[in-house]
Amino acid sequence: MSTAADPSATGTETPRPAPTSSATVTAAGPPSVVRNGGAVLLAVGVAAAAVNLRPVVTSLGALLDPVREGLGMSATVAGLLAAVPPLCFALLGFAAPGLARRLGPITVVTAAMGAIAAGVLARSFTGSTAVFLLLTALALAGVALANVLLPVVIKRYFPDRVGPMIGLYSMALSVGTSLAAATTVPLAHALGGSWRLGLGVWALPAVLALALWLVVLFVRRDKGTAVAPAAQAHTRLPILRSGTAWALGAFFGLQSTSAYSTMGFLPKIYHDAGVSESAAGVLLAVVMAISVPVSFVLPNLAARGGDQRMYVVVLGLCGIAGYLGLMLAAGTVPWLWAILVGLSMCAFPLALTMLGLRARTPGGVAQLSAFAQSLGYLICIPGPILMGALYENTGEWYLPLGLLALLLVPQILVGVRAARARHIEDEVVG
Repeated sequence: MSTAADPSATGTETPRPAPTSSATVTAAGPPSVVRNGGAVLLAVGVAAAAVNLRPVVTSLGALLDPVREGLGMSATVAGLLAAVPPLCFALLGFAAPGLARRLGPITVVTAAMGAIAAGVLARSFTGSTAVFLLLTALALAGVALANVLLPVVIKRYFPDRVGPMIGLYSMALSVGTSLAAATTVPLAHALGGSWRLGLGVWALPAVLALALWLVVLFVRRDKGTAVAPAAQAHTRLPILRSGTAWALGAFFGLQSTSAYSTMGFLPKIYHDAGVSESAAGVLLAVVMAISVPVSFVLPNLAARGGDQRMYVVVLGLCGIAGYLGLMLAAGTVPWLWAILVGLSMCAFPLALTMLGLRARTPGGVAQLSAFAQSLGYLICIPGPILMGALYENTGEWYLPLGLLALLLVPQILVGVRAARARHIEDEVVG
């Protein structure tokens, strides 16, 4: 029987080979949502959900100063806002597999879209710093759950199209990140200069995504997601015993360190090198825009081969060259360094692809995704803080950029370990 058709395939199945064709999936029965129009609907839903996974953070970053002034927020609390997202992603990500086992991944992703929409909309109307933080945390909780479970949905309903679907997911996530970073301030100005409207407008794509997922939830036929307690106890993987899981978590964390540090400091790095503020903003947009087409193509290419080690090495070397170029000559050929750094940040869609390929079943993907992403976000928390401290103490970007270049060496090493063609079930079962 197909693993996609198993009612326990939301996080509780025993290791079995994944189906090799869409015919295998549809013939087995329950996941009929993958047929024809249902497949298109679910694919659009995945893309719509992915678009909403970063504007919660990037829209706030773009308007942080007016938000601080409007709420009377201290600099300490504003700094806390920068550390909250990866912490929420790490802690709440661990809850995703259990919720998926009890309710089904589609139900949980639908609820996550509701949390994002409600949190983003409501926080734009509050006058309390504490309430603003709580509502932001609500939206981030939805992001954390969707972060973990969207790869699970892809593995379960598109088992023979993991690469293209991860590509669609990654590209949509990059589009959402870029749009929020580039348009939040102009939108706020166009809407009368109000930071409240500038933040609140991002509830609209979340509401659209929620509507799409409610339709998917209504039309799907695999209602039987709960399984007997004995089956749950029997099928959980001792994932801590998997070297691949640890390597993938470390890879996820190191690439996240580079990504968050780059998004936070790159305009300042360029400006300190003599590049105008407007041009520095454009260069950051270049870094983020590169990931849009590459995020679509790379997962499909990487999923075709037995392993992804070549991609890990190439992207890592691009990053080393880019950060060394910024360290030594940021104002010289700045576009080249932006392109190289942008390519290196495509390690994120590569990591998502490996999450879908390193486990045999949707349940294995759920556990691997929760473990690797939660561990990764915990690893990345100190990186931007350390970069800021190094710059503050030295007044130069040599050490911070040298640190980012140096961290790409262990990223390549653990990435090569994670990219080998194997499944975590083979490491922990038997």
